[in-house]
Amino acid sequence: MSTFYFLFGCSVAAMFFGLLLYVLFGQITVRKLRKNPKTKHELGLEFASGWDILNVAQALATPRKIHKILENSQLAFLHANSELISEHTNRFDKFLAIVFFWILMGSGCCMLILILLNKLGVLPD
Repeated sequence: MSTFYFLFGCSVAAMFFGLLLYVLFGQITVRKLRKNPKTKHELGLEFASGWDILNVAQALATPRKIHKILENSQLAFLHANSELISEHTNRFDKFLAIVFFWILMGSGCCMLILILLNKLGVLPD
């Protein structure tokens, strides 16, 4: 088996696990935030169904200083309100957001890098 296929398979497995956490995070945390009148309209713009799950996870998983820059930009309506969401979530919600968000983003970036390295011929067969 080549190195590329092994590493890509590991990334796909991590992505699958991240997608399971996506469903759990949506059902446990975001569902609760959607029902709360204070947070209902602070989850960011939803491009497609379920996009607010990614907005909330990003708000809880990224460092506050970085997310504040996003919230104060001209495109602030795209992002969730990190302070308000943090007030209405518990430790488990925050832990689940961090694990879910970084597994999903890490595996996605890893797949893209592996495909690029394979196309450039860097990875051995």
